[in-house]
Amino acid sequence: MNTLSNVMEHQRRRSRFSERLILSRRVQFATGLCLVVLIPAIWLWGWGFWSNSEPSQGYTMGMASIAYAASIISAFQLARFPGMKLAMLAIPGLALCFGASIAAVTLLELSVDRHYLYIALVVALLWTLTHYLLIARHHTLRLAVVPYGRVEALCANTGAEWCPLSSPSLAGGRVDGVVMDAREPLPDEWKRFLADCTINGIPVYQAETAQEMVTGRVSLDHLVDNQYGSLRPRDDYDVIKRCLDFIGAAILIPATLPIMLLVGVAIRLDSPGPVLFKQQRMGYHCRPFTVYKFRSMFIDQAGLDFTSEGHDPRISRVGHVIRKYRFDELPQLFNVLKGDMSLIGPRPESMNLTDWYEKDVPFFFYRHMVKPGITGWAQVEQGYAAEVDGMVRKIEYDFYYIKHISLWLDLLIVIKTIRILVTGFGSR
Repeated sequence: MNTLSNVMEHQRRRSRFSERLILSRRVQFATGLCLVVLIPAIWLWGWGFWSNSEPSQGYTMGMASIAYAASIISAFQLARFPGMKLAMLAIPGLALCFGASIAAVTLLELSVDRHYLYIALVVALLWTLTHYLLIARHHTLRLAVVPYGRVEALCANTGAEWCPLSSPSLAGGRVDGVVMDAREPLPDEWKRFLADCTINGIPVYQAETAQEMVTGRVSLDHLVDNQYGSLRPRDDYDVIKRCLDFIGAAILIPATLPIMLLVGVAIRLDSPGPVLFKQQRMGYHCRPFTVYKFRSMFIDQAGLDFTSEGHDPRISRVGHVIRKYRFDELPQLFNVLKGDMSLIGPRPESMNLTDWYEKDVPFFFYRHMVKPGITGWAQVEQGYAAEVDGMVRKIEYDFYYIKHISLWLDLLIVIKTIRILVTGFGSR
């Protein structure tokens, strides 16, 4: 019997093709773009708008197209990362892009029909929300697992529906990919099965890749298998990132100066001692540097270098507030301006904790491949961590950031950081 019949039956292949077509992001984007451009035009200018269109109508349709494309393409890029849903990114993105367009039209008095933009925004929001409620909401990542090697340990991870295979066949239903352990020898029938999956457009993932895709972490158990060089950050992004850091710090320091002044006054009134706290931290390429923070503890800070969970008597009243909303980190903008830190990266640890973690956490120093940051992937995904077990998971998040460092991942971290500033997630 042809091996192809073991992958899936003809009718099931047709069903999968239909599902892939409906769930296709390209189809969603193209359909939404047509609706956003055409419905407001027909509503305002009638069915014959293309035959007697004016330049202002063309400008209006072009602006709506750009706003829609910018928001949806950005949402597609951000939705590639673990735990991200397209709708929760696309809806605020649409509001932001169309809102900026409408504001520009109003302030600059451009010859663009604002009513068209309002209708286009409503159409875009309705299309995105409808597509999510009817289709995408019910679509869970479903991965088939080849039962050889270490892949079965993946099934304990949430974020996907894992389907262990008992035979080289996908006759049981739709899957979004097949996961296998490349280091484990496979029987010939399983090799043919994986080849047929690839031929028929079914992705085949390495176990490590699937784990990163679902958890957002690079497992320390697989770091040796991945080889150290596989986590080397992109050199071409370093220059771009430094420029963005400098520009961001130059803008944020004047913008946050009133907040910093208020925090400084509150600290002086709350407890005796200096406003700023200075400490040696381990930095880029294991070079120590002095980090600046607002003091959140009393002067007598005897004890461990890390903050305990729950009520810590060393933290002052003002300290509890500024820690919760991360106001104590604002002076680190000057570290960013100096070049000791980045806006986004692994959090710098004190020298004492660095020595301690290096003894107990494998590959700890590898996190210094990039500059430490004020916020980072581990902070927005996990929150505060000091114990060895928590630090191991934090390191795995840091390694994911180093491996996948990009403008899009930095943008996602900025979005999540804003949510943290509002909710106080992960503070101690």
